[in-house]
Amino acid sequence: MSEENKNNEEYGADNIQVLEGLEAVRKRPAMYIGDVGQKGLHHLVYEVVDNSIDEALAGHCSDIDVFINEDNSITVKDNGRGIPTALHEKEKKSALEVVMTVLHAGGKFDKGSYKVSGGLHGVGVSCVNALSTDLRVEVHRGGKVFEQEYKIGVPQYDVREIGTTDRTGTEVTFKPDLSIFVESIYHYDILAARLRELSFLNKGINLSITDLRRKNDDGTHVNEKFFS
Repeated sequence: MSEENKNNEEYGADNIQVLEGLEAVRKRPAMYIGDVGQKGLHHLVYEVVDNSIDEALAGHCSDIDVFINEDNSITVKDNGRGIPTALHEKEKKSALEVVMTVLHAGGKFDKGSYKVSGGLHGVGVSCVNALSTDLRVEVHRGGKVFEQEYKIGVPQYDVREIGTTDRTGTEVTFKPDLSIFVESIYHYDILAARLRELSFLNKGINLSITDLRRKNDDGTHVNEKFFS
């Protein structure tokens, strides 16, 4: 039997795999974020920031702050409207959980939500979630604070209310899964350069980056602010 015929026989129905939920992202991460090296690691941050940029372009966000935490996790905080948390009728779960765990879910598919949007067209933040060992999202919306935590994209509990607030916005903290990425350290200069570019491209938005791993001579953390 020729090698070609042998390969044809081996390729049957059992070879067709169906990946559920976020499994596809973990199986082939480079398809979604470019690679699993330095570029892909930093791209995770860009995807979360792009969600906040979308809110700013829609006229609902003016401040976006990025923090490199001491444990090399990342926090992105904005003062946008906050991701909706009410029940999503079709999915029968909180809209926040849908956004964070379902590919191709988000406001950018609704013509009335965002006229302009960037990122991975609805897979961005859910990809970040899939490729993180730990992720926590906190939403300030309607006078209340909501939260949900995930491990490798899996919710650890239902979206829950944890307090009251006088502001709106979304805060996402995530720690990349180093069993996926070959690069493990976030570089301040790379992220600062990206935020600087975004400030040039998007007028009227305050962006900042703070490195909580490093301090200046005066004891303050390394920080830059960008506005144009």
